[in-house]
Amino acid sequence: MRELTREEKAAIRSLVVKWCANYDREYGCLPLDCECYMLGKCWTGAYCRYFREAVLPLNPALEAALTDGPAPGLRPCAVCGRLFAPEGKRAFCSAACAENARRKRQRGYMRKRRLDC
Repeated sequence: MRELTREEKAAIRSLVVKWCANYDREYGCLPLDCECYMLGKCWTGAYCRYFREAVLPLNPALEAALTDGPAPGLRPCAVCGRLFAPEGKRAFCSAACAENARRKRQRGYMRKRRLDC
């Protein structure tokens, strides 16, 4: 069990407010008749069952960070290491990472070519 980071807390809050069917701004958590448990969450561990099963899968990177391992179908980016859902044979999470990898490959190629001359 570890403390949640600021980014994880913000991601949980945004998921609850936007997607949780049990959450109401005026009343809080409808089944419990109190403030939503997930909004005050500071540590990993027990999560609201509805949040864990229905809302958390909407953010695969957060799900991987909060659970034991990466969610099935996620792959780490070869440059920055962030988890992303690959489409086809993509090895990079963004165009910026793909460009950084291309530049690194090009530098290695040119360095080897200069040594051969």
